[in-house]
Amino acid sequence: MYTLLVLLFTIVIFGGLIWAYIHHLGEKGEKLKLINQGICPNCKQHTMEVADQKGGGCSGTSFVEFKCTNCDYQDSFNIGSGGCSGGSCKV
Repeated sequence: MYTLLVLLFTIVIFGGLIWAYIHHLGEKGEKLKLINQGICPNCKQHTMEVADQKGGGCSGTSFVEFKCTNCDYQDSFNIGSGGCSGGSCKV
């Protein structure tokens, strides 16, 4: 009986963690959609700009940091992936 309760508790905890992570990714994706349109997710103004951008190499992702000039909202994203084919990098 005790083993069954521990197993059930573990399943509930891991299920909740997985749900929370998926929910977080969904919210992050919605924010990125707004930011790509130049809209701040916080103040809803067209004041978003790229604050910093770092490349990840030929086949890595780019780390991009965005900042709102109106309300100082900041967020960072790992965006896209390059690809190497035939010895040359595509962006």
